Amino acid sequence: MSDYRNTVPGRFTQTASVTQRNQVLRNTYWLLALSLIPTVIGAAVGLYTGINQVMAASPGLTAIVFLAGAFGLMFAIEKNKNNSAGVGLLLLFTFFMGVMLSRMLGFVLGMGNGAQLVMVAFGGTAAVFGTMATLASSIKRDLSGMQKWLFMGVVVLIVAALANIFLQLPALMLTVSVLAIVIFSAFLLVDLQRVINGGETNYISATLAIYLDLYNIFVNLLALLGIFGGSRE
Repeated sequence: MSDYRNTVPGRFTQTASVTQRNQVLRNTYWLLALSLIPTVIGAAVGLYTGINQVMAASPGLTAIVFLAGAFGLMFAIEKNKNNSAGVGLLLLFTFFMGVMLSRMLGFVLGMGNGAQLVMVAFGGTAAVFGTMATLASSIKRDLSGMQKWLFMGVVVLIVAALANIFLQLPALMLTVSVLAIVIFSAFLLVDLQRVINGGETNYISATLAIYLDLYNIFVNLLALLGIFGGSRE
């Protein structure tokens, strides 16, 4: 889910002024914070309408809907990233992702300590974000060359996750979740550095990339917590 990213070859260009870079970074953070609202609403809709149970009962169909909806909306966002429609499409995308998230939330919240696990996953994701933001500001080396390798890792993760719908191998699921956290944490570092150094000048594209990084870190961290830290009432 990372092929929409604009790879910056070589060293970061210095064409973006400091003022422009700060504005893109500020707008990105504001839009990222705003995107959490439709995500929460979407998750609530999924939980309270029973959509999460339908998704749990039909994992294959859910995967198709997820991939079609996510990639379709990402394509539309990139096509409209230079106008106001891009913001609306991004918020629609985050609502859709919230609905998709309700399946995992329903599973974890069904545990005796489910609410605590969700909070721990949220706190862990916030900690990863803070760490990567600090590193992105301090590392001088251009990390954009990592993108093609990380993208290859994402493709492998998608294939493995789809295969495990039919294989149902717990060890494979654990491996996918751990690798996903590592890969998307690295992607988060690269994406944040690209914005900070002026490699990304569109705040909608920047928000989309960072949102996806955080979303995948949260989902997979929550999955691991549910497996190892969950307790049944």
